[in-house]
Amino acid sequence: MDDVSRKREELERCSPGHDGRYAAFYNLAYALQERFQKELKIADLNEAIILYREALELRPVENEEGDRSDSLHNLAHCLFLKYHELGTVGDLEEAIAIGREVLALCPPGHPDRGVILHNLGSSLWARFEEQADVCDLEEAIPLLRVALELRPPGHEWRSSSLRELILCLSSRYESQGLVADLEELVTLGRTELELYPPGHSDHVASLHNLARDLRRRFEKTAAIGDLEESIELHRAALELRPTGHRDRYSTLNELTLCLSTRYDKLGMAADLEEAIEFGRAALKLLTGSHPSRGASLHKLACELRKRFMKQTAMQDLEEAIELFHAALELRPIGHPDRASSLCELAFCLSCRHDKHAVAEDLQEAVTLGREALELCPLEHPYHCMCRRNLGRNLRKSSVQTAAICDLEESIELLRRALEQHPIGHPDRSSSLYELALCLSLRHDKDGVADGLEEAILLGREALELCPPGHPDRGVILHSLACDLWKKFQYLHQTAAVVCPTSTADLASSLFEFSQHCWEQFQKEVMVTHLDNAVCLATYALELRLPPEDHSVAAWVQRLAKGDELVMPGRVVDNLRTLANYHRARFQTQHALVDVNEAITFYRHTLQTCPAGHPNRASSLHDLAQCLADRFREQPAAADLDEAIALEQEALRLLVRGVPDYHVSRACLSACLQMQFDSQAAMMSSDSLGVTHFDVKQVIRNVAFETLKTMPTRMLHTHTGILCNRDAQVSHFLDSAQCKQLESQCATGSLDQQMELIRSIISKYFEYVTLSHRWGEGEPSLHDIEGHRIYGMTIKGGFGKLQAFCRIALDWDYLWAWSDTCCIDKDSSSEVQETIGSMFAWYRQSALTIVYLSDVPDTGSIGSSEWFRRGWTLQELLAPRTVLFYTRNWSLYKNLMSANHKEDAAVLAELARETGIEPWFLYYFSPGMGNARSRLQWASSRLTTRPEDIAYSLFGIFNVHLPVLYVWGYLGSGLDWRVVTVSQLFPSSHQVLSTPSTPPLCNGAANGYN
Repeated sequence: MDDVSRKREELERCSPGHDGRYAAFYNLAYALQERFQKELKIADLNEAIILYREALELRPVENEEGDRSDSLHNLAHCLFLKYHELGTVGDLEEAIAIGREVLALCPPGHPDRGVILHNLGSSLWARFEEQADVCDLEEAIPLLRVALELRPPGHEWRSSSLRELILCLSSRYESQGLVADLEELVTLGRTELELYPPGHSDHVASLHNLARDLRRRFEKTAAIGDLEESIELHRAALELRPTGHRDRYSTLNELTLCLSTRYDKLGMAADLEEAIEFGRAALKLLTGSHPSRGASLHKLACELRKRFMKQTAMQDLEEAIELFHAALELRPIGHPDRASSLCELAFCLSCRHDKHAVAEDLQEAVTLGREALELCPLEHPYHCMCRRNLGRNLRKSSVQTAAICDLEESIELLRRALEQHPIGHPDRSSSLYELALCLSLRHDKDGVADGLEEAILLGREALELCPPGHPDRGVILHSLACDLWKKFQYLHQTAAVVCPTSTADLASSLFEFSQHCWEQFQKEVMVTHLDNAVCLATYALELRLPPEDHSVAAWVQRLAKGDELVMPGRVVDNLRTLANYHRARFQTQHALVDVNEAITFYRHTLQTCPAGHPNRASSLHDLAQCLADRFREQPAAADLDEAIALEQEALRLLVRGVPDYHVSRACLSACLQMQFDSQAAMMSSDSLGVTHFDVKQVIRNVAFETLKTMPTRMLHTHTGILCNRDAQVSHFLDSAQCKQLESQCATGSLDQQMELIRSIISKYFEYVTLSHRWGEGEPSLHDIEGHRIYGMTIKGGFGKLQAFCRIALDWDYLWAWSDTCCIDKDSSSEVQETIGSMFAWYRQSALTIVYLSDVPDTGSIGSSEWFRRGWTLQELLAPRTVLFYTRNWSLYKNLMSANHKEDAAVLAELARETGIEPWFLYYFSPGMGNARSRLQWASSRLTTRPEDIAYSLFGIFNVHLPVLYVWGYLGSGLDWRVVTVSQLFPSSHQVLSTPSTPPLCNGAANGYN
C-alpha cells in the first residue's frame, strides 16, 4: 500500500468532528502533492487543493502549532504548480493572495519565512511574465532578496532563490535599463557560478548568463574589461555546448554579438572574421521557420557589410544584399524589426551603386529608404540613420537625373537629421558633411552665394569634429577645399573654371586663397583676414602631406625624429609661409601659441636648407627673429643665446652690403642689446645696499616670476573672488607678510635677502587644485568674474565650487584652482596653454582635492566614475599630495592623514582599481619610459571628445606639441590639430582605444555609422 492509500484510510477513520480530522486532511493532501511532483498527474494536484481547503475550514484562525499557515502555504504552492501546468491565471492570482496571507502569519524569525518569501516572489514574477505589470516585479525583488539572506552560503535551496532573483532583476533591467540592476546581476551571476563548479549540470547556463550580463554592462559603461571577460566566458560555454547541443545557438549568437561589438570598439579584423564564422554557424542551426532566423540573417549580413566597408570585397557586399533580402521576407509589413533590415539593405544597395553605377540599385535604395523612414517614428533608434541615408541617396539621384526636387528634399531631410544630432552626438560630423555636399551642389546649379557660405560653415564644423587621424577627415577636407576654391573664384569674379580634381592642384588653389587673405590683412590690418590666411594655409599644407601622415603635427614630428623625408618645394614654401602667418598673428595678438608654432615650422624649414643651400641664411634669420620675439614676451636666456648664434651664422653666409646682410646685422645688434640689458639688470639686483624702493620692486618682480609657472587665475579662498596675476600680486603687496618681509630685508646680504623673498612668496602663493567629474550647471569664468562665490546660489556646480574653496581654506591655503571657472574658454590661446600646462599645474599644487560626487560616505572609491575618465588619470598621477572627499565633502573613510598617497590602505585600493603599482602612484615621473604600461592605464578611460584622449596624455609622457585653433568668417568654433596617440606611439594601437566616438564605417561619403 502506498502512502496516499494509507493517508486515505486515516481520513476515513476520522469522521467529522474527530480531533484528528484536520491532520488527516493535511497529511493526505501533502501525500498527493508529493506524488504529483513525482508523477505529474493533475488529478492528484486538484485533489490536494480540495483537501487543503477542507483543512483550512477546520483552522479558521492560527493556532500555536501553526496549522493554518502550513495549510495556506502548501495550498498556495499547489495553486502555483497548477498554473504552471495549465496556465490558469485565476490559480496564480489566488496563489499570490494566499501567499501574502501566509507571509503575514509568519513574522521574521519564523522557520518557514524563507521558503514563503521565495514562493511569493516566484509567483509575482510569474504574473509579471504573464501581464507585464512592473508593480509585481517591484514587489518580487525585495522579497527574493530577503529570501536569499535567509538562505546563506551552504543552504540547500540558496541556488533557487539566487536564480529567481537573477530572473527578476534581468526582467527589470530589460524593461527599465537600470545600471544598478545590472551591477547586482553581475555580482549575483558570479555568486551563482561559484555554486555551480565545472561538471555541474547548471555550470554552462551560469557561464552563459554571466557573460550576457557582462556584455550588457559593457554597453552601458564601455568598460572593455567586461567585454573581454564576456567573450572568454562565452568561449568556455561554447566548448560545453558542442555540435548538437540544444542551447548551442544561443551561445553562438551571444559570442558573435560580443566579437562584433569588440570589432566596432577596437577595429581588430580577427574579431570580425570570427564573428562572421560564428554567425554562419549559428544560422545553419536554424530551420527556415525558426523565429530567430530573420534576426540571424540580419546580423550576419551586418557583419559582411562591415567587412566590405573595411576590405571593399564585392562578394561580401553581394552576399550581404542577398541575406538582407532574405531577412526582409521573414520580416513582413508589421514586423517590429522590418525597418532595420530596410535601412541596412538600402545602404548596401547605395554602396553597390557607388561601385557599379547601376541606376536600379539607387532607385531601389531610395524606395526602401522611404519605406524605412515611414516605419521609424522620431524616437526610433534607426530614425536618424534612415533620414540621413535617404537624404544622401536623393542627392546622388539628383546628380544622375538633374532633378532639383530630389536635391531640395535631400536638403530638407538632412537639416532635420542635423537637428537630431546636436553638438556632442557621434553622427553629427557625417550629417554636417552630407548637408554641406547638398548645399554646394545646389550652389553649382543656381549660383546662390548663401548656400556656398553655409556649406563652408558646415564643412568647417564637420572637419573640427574629425581630428587628424580620423578616417573621414580626408574626404571632408577635400570637399571643404573644393567649396573654398569656389568661394575664391566667386570673390575674384573669375570666369567659370572646372574645379581642380587633383589634391595637389586643390592645395595650390587654397594656398593662393590664403595669400589673398594675407594681402587683405596687410591692407586693412583686420585680424579676421589673418586668421583666415592661417586656416587656409594649414588646410593646403595638410592636403600636401604624404599619405602616411595624418596631420601636419605628425609630419613635423617625423622630421624632428630625423626621418629621411622628401619635402617637395611647394610643401616647404607652404610651411615657411604658414610660419610667417603665425609670426604675424603673434605680433598682433601676442599669443605664445602662435610664436611657438612659428618657431616649430621655421626649425623644420631650416632642416631642408643644409650648408650651401641658397635659402639657409634667410631661414636662419627667420628662426632667430621668432626666438627673439619669444624672449621679449617670456624671457628665457636659451632663446636669446640661440637667436644670437643663428644671426651670427647667417651673417657669415651673406655678402656685406646686400640688403639681407643689413637686416641680419640689425637683428643681431638688437639681440646683443637685449642680452646686455638683461645682464645689467641682474648685476643691478645683485649689488649691495638695496634701498626700500628697490626691495619692493624686487618683491614685485619675484612675485610675478613665481606666478608665471602657475595657473593664470585662481580663487582667493578668504573672499571667494577670482583673481588674475595682477590681483594676486596686489593681495601679497598689501598683506602683513609683505610688510614683514620688507622689514626683514633691511639686514643681511643680498643672497640672503633674495632667498628669503623667494621662500616667503613661494609659500604665500601655494595653491590647491580640484579634481572632479563635471556635472550639470558648472560655473564658467563669466559666471563668477567680479563676484564673490560665497553667498551665490548653491545649485549645480556652484555649491561644489564653494565647498572646495572652504575645504582649501580649512587646510590654510589662500589660493584654489578649478578647471570649470578659472579658464577663459573663449580664448583659444589660453585653452591651448592650459592643455599644455595642466600636468605641471597639478604637479606644482600644494594639495589636490579629489571630489567623488558619486561615492557615499560609507562607499568605496573604486565605484566612482572618476576612475573611468581620461583627464583624471594625470590628475591622479601628477600631484604629490592628494585627499579624497566623498559626496558630502567628508574625508574618505574619515582618514585624517594629510596625504592619502601616503596611506597604505588607500594606496592599495588605488592600485587595485587603476592597475597602477603603488610605487608609480607615489613617485610618478612624466616621460616616455614604460610607455606600454602608461597607455594601458589609460586604455579603459573615456573622454567626451576623441582628441582629448591624446591631450590628456601629453603631461604623462612629457610631450609638448602645438594645438592650433582657427577663427574667422570661414566658420566658427575650434579647429583642433593634434597628434593622436596612435601617431605618437605607433605600437600602441593594440593597447589603447578611443572609446568616446566610434569612427564611421568608410568615410563620411558613405554617411553610415
